Amino acid sequence: MQATAYTYDSETRTGSVLLDDGTPVPFDAPAFDAGGLRLLRPGQRVRIEVTGEAERRRITLVTLQTF
Repeated sequence: MQATAYTYDSETRTGSVLLDDGTPVPFDAPAFDAGGLRLLRPGQRVRIEVTGEAERRRITLVTLQTF
C-alpha cells in the first residue's frame, strides 16, 4: 500500500503517514526499523505494510516508494 509521510520524530523513530484518502495512520519504531530507513521527510511517498483493519490497523513496515 502507498502513503505519504506526514510526521517523523528522529529521536523516537516514530511518526505517521497519510493514506491516499487522507486518513492519518501512526507507525512505531519497529515498523520504521523494518524498512531499513535512516530518515523520513514529510511529503515523501512511502510503501507501507499493515495488519488489521479500522481501529486495529497497525503499520508493520515503512519504506520508500520506488518506481
